[in-house]
Amino acid sequence: MKKEYDFSQGRRGAVLKTPPGKTRITIRIDDDILRWFRVQVEKAGGGSYQTAMNDALRRFMNSSENHVEQAIRRVLREELARYRIGRKLPLSQRADRRSSRRP
Repeated sequence: MKKEYDFSQGRRGAVLKTPPGKTRITIRIDDDILRWFRVQVEKAGGGSYQTAMNDALRRFMNSSENHVEQAIRRVLREELARYRIGRKLPLSQRADRRSSRRP
């Protein structure tokens, strides 16, 4: 180690630039969550716990969007079936319905 270092040409800020499509943030993660991701990466033979966390968040995001869409479709099908909207009745049933409405 040197006794003195010359920082006259030094720059403040991040050493590495953030790649396109990524944003540098600071977040607080519970210790047990962080420890779990680090252990998983170590078990896998190395890598980045941050990438593992990003992948897990992306999988959750994609699956939760799908669940919401499926739930909305199910509710709409149930409601539309209740009012028979979107389904044409066979001609024989249409005639039966008309005759049953008349006094």
